[in-house]
Amino acid sequence: MFIDATGEPLNDIGAEQVVLGSCMLNPDAVDAVRAVLEPGDFFRPAHETVWRAILAQRASDAPSDTIGLTDHLRSSGELGRVGGAHYLHTLVSAALPATGNAEYYAGIVLRLKELRTLQASGIRTAVAACTPGADPEDIRTAVEAELRAAHERKLASGTSAFSRYSVDGWDFVTTTGAEKEPLWGTREKTAWADGESLMIVGPPGVGKTTIAHQVVLARIGLGTQALGMPVTEGERVLYLAMDRPKQIARAMARLIRPEHEKQLRERLVVWQGPLAASLDKRPDLLAELAAFHRADTIVIDSLKDAVSTLVDDALAVAFHNARSRALREGVQIMELHHQRKATADAPRGQRPTLDRVYGSTWLTSGAGSVIFLAGEAGDPAVTLHHLKTVTGEIGPLTVIHDHQAGTSTVEETIDISELLRASIDGLTAKRLAVAMSGDNKPEAGPVQKARRRLEDLVKAGLAVKVDGAAGGRGGGKETRYLPSARHIEPSAPPATAEQPVIPLAPAPAPPQFETAPPADPAQAARVAAATSRVGTQRAAAGATSPRAERSRVRSLTPDAVAVPQTVLAPHAPQQNRR
Repeated sequence: MFIDATGEPLNDIGAEQVVLGSCMLNPDAVDAVRAVLEPGDFFRPAHETVWRAILAQRASDAPSDTIGLTDHLRSSGELGRVGGAHYLHTLVSAALPATGNAEYYAGIVLRLKELRTLQASGIRTAVAACTPGADPEDIRTAVEAELRAAHERKLASGTSAFSRYSVDGWDFVTTTGAEKEPLWGTREKTAWADGESLMIVGPPGVGKTTIAHQVVLARIGLGTQALGMPVTEGERVLYLAMDRPKQIARAMARLIRPEHEKQLRERLVVWQGPLAASLDKRPDLLAELAAFHRADTIVIDSLKDAVSTLVDDALAVAFHNARSRALREGVQIMELHHQRKATADAPRGQRPTLDRVYGSTWLTSGAGSVIFLAGEAGDPAVTLHHLKTVTGEIGPLTVIHDHQAGTSTVEETIDISELLRASIDGLTAKRLAVAMSGDNKPEAGPVQKARRRLEDLVKAGLAVKVDGAAGGRGGGKETRYLPSARHIEPSAPPATAEQPVIPLAPAPAPPQFETAPPADPAQAARVAAATSRVGTQRAAAGATSPRAERSRVRSLTPDAVAVPQTVLAPHAPQQNRR
């Protein structure tokens, strides 16, 4: 039989011990392992004897712990054969770090057993082929029969590659596709979804690791939110500190207190330096690391250190395969990554796109969510853009880093309803897009996003929509949105729906609009009715604020519409800092 590098036949005694010890500690694990392994699959004969004893105890509904097995093996005269009661305690001790992963380790035992079988088959085939007068057809028939028997056994056990991850259509829709709470964010605006990877991208020094640490500590119970968004607590985090681990340690130390020692020891594991193999060459490595360390979350810091090269499409697909295998096993993935050097000098206010992410496009194609941090190295104020969304776009947000404390906060913002109230003649999608993007000539995409947010306010009863009038370029009027009574009355209850927000920063005045009434009489009547209704509501509410009073005074001026209105734009980091 072929041997491995240690001179021993292919086997994993440790995996066999974990399987047996887990079944001794958890009777429910016996049924899961029984579907994978047969007694003859164990390499060590003593382990085969213990497994038969466990199955016998399970069949008679008797306990399979050390005491129960000791009594059973003593009665059958096999206790000394397995190494006595002391060895049974050794099996339990070996399983304690990985009790919940018995089925996974059973897969390792089975794989090595199959390799030993193939090796033995190859030896028999070689010997038969060297026998004088051997018939090639007889040898081929014997080999095919042996392989077919092994294949049929695999199919019958339900552990083959064709069935292990297969579910029926009902379970796929009701279980796999069931809505789950996001790991970070809300259902309306999700930064990190359950079962999908999160990629945080940006140039060096903009706070990717700082934000990741805040999310990680919340995942292990040392916080509840990051950047004002809730974080769902997990079980255990494996942090792959491959890129300058000492610097990562110093950054994390800013958030750590002496009272955190217990949780850090029990729920955070840090791998320092390069992995044993790149993920494109060993696609099962992520899942294996998570199973070994009993982690439900893995942070890759950073992506460039986990893959041989990021620009090769084939290797990027191989990495995505490794990512997908871990996600399939229930492991959550966060990846820290860099932008392209060629775009590092892009204008500060320019909105980044996915093509600014370094490497093959397949890296971002396979990610569930992509967040981009734009700014200069060491800058306390950076801008967060949500380039690939899950349920709703987050930001853009101005993030303020406290480099001493290691914390990050979102700069004070106002909601869109504030702009709505500030626009006497109504707020248009284009004007809102100017405020949100900082671009005086926004493209169709930002305008459409702005229109959706205004429509959300209408659906929530917080705004009134006044349809625009036709007439061609220069002859029509855009659809406008006016605040409803719920946004005018000071005693109105807060909206139940989450309000879209934009950072507060002044920008150039918006373009002026036509004051001529719509050419369509019916349309003019609708505009007049909506204006009258809002005016009546304002009168009923009274002068609720200086802003409302100023708006009323302007409305009495013949050329009120021509008075320039202040539009708030989100992105002016330098002005905000001043």
